[in-house]
Amino acid sequence: MRVPDAPTRRLLWLPAMGVPAKHYLPFADALAARDIAVGLHEWRGIGSSSLRAGRTHDWGYRELLADIARSEAALDDAVPGATRVIGGHSLGGQLACCHLALQPDAADALWLVASGAPYWRAFPPRVRYTLPPLYRFMAWLARTRGVLPGRRLRFAGNESRGVIADWTRSGLRGRYAAAGVDVDIDAAMARVDVPVRAAWLDDDWLGPPSSLRFLLGKLGSADTAIDGFDAARLGAKADHFAWMRAPDAIAAWLADT
Repeated sequence: MRVPDAPTRRLLWLPAMGVPAKHYLPFADALAARDIAVGLHEWRGIGSSSLRAGRTHDWGYRELLADIARSEAALDDAVPGATRVIGGHSLGGQLACCHLALQPDAADALWLVASGAPYWRAFPPRVRYTLPPLYRFMAWLARTRGVLPGRRLRFAGNESRGVIADWTRSGLRGRYAAAGVDVDIDAAMARVDVPVRAAWLDDDWLGPPSSLRFLLGKLGSADTAIDGFDAARLGAKADHFAWMRAPDAIAAWLADT
């Protein structure tokens, strides 16, 4: 957590799949320098979490969304009275939207960086048709092994089969659902109406603008600002992860609201 002396806003930040919260400390520092308090959420099974996914330890979006609510409550206690923002990177941005769908009064604004829906039809043609077999393979592998061995695959972390089942379902069908959650999350997302700022990166094939717009199209927000960052503007390679090591340009753009 980073809390400046007199925060005007507070941000609960949700990481990308498999990325430990500590990797966002430069981003949190850049925002704290602009009077924004930042709480970095840690996904269960990742980084400093005491849990690890396996055959006997499984969870899905339902549990991740419950964890987000707990982190939000803790940040509210730590930084009372500040304007509340929730946001995330990649999967974190998706689940920030899902969290607002289930708890529409949880935040006053939504910030996304390098995020977007994984729905295969929302990707450019050169990537689009590779995704359905890839999603089906990862879901099968996670079921068979009891966990997705993301570290060995060089994709995400070692992810629970429940998370992979929920994630690949949204990638194949284009709709958000969570096993054990009886709410129509997509329908609830359409009722979310908070200001949105969303940044995409020029060399990010994992979160292209078309994927981001598909995700944002699920929301009912009338006040939406989208901007792209190339390497010159960012000061680093403009891919899915390099911005985390050079976050100043994006932090300045997000804070300028």
